Amino acid sequence: MCVVVTQIADGEGETLVRALRRRGAHRVVVLARRAGRQELRTLLAGGLRGGVASTTQTSAVPQRQMPAPPQPTAELSARELSVLARVAEGRTNRLIGEELGLSALTVKSHLARISRKLGTGDRAELVAIAIRTRMID
Repeated sequence: MCVVVTQIADGEGETLVRALRRRGAHRVVVLARRAGRQELRTLLAGGLRGGVASTTQTSAVPQRQMPAPPQPTAELSARELSVLARVAEGRTNRLIGEELGLSALTVKSHLARISRKLGTGDRAELVAIAIRTRMID
């Protein structure tokens, strides 16, 4: 499994490790635009197979504040949550459709609505936002 995130802030490495363990993810590589060295160490010590990031030093040097992650503009329906949970498990639209008794096109429509509500069209970022805001476990 490959997890792609924009940034891993101080203290989020342990949270990510716990979330991945709950999912039973054993072979994980994390790709991040920014992460502190300590967070990468935490991830690797927590059992991740690898991590790639532009590292930042955690020091007294003031760092530019990243904008807060987009908050959901509306609640997701139960069906949208079930689709998003399956996306988080790495399933394709076709497989999600087979499991839920939907066509792949209907799954794609659900994902488009979820994308509008969460403010991103990237599947990995959809999952990251959903986990971060505890919409899915």
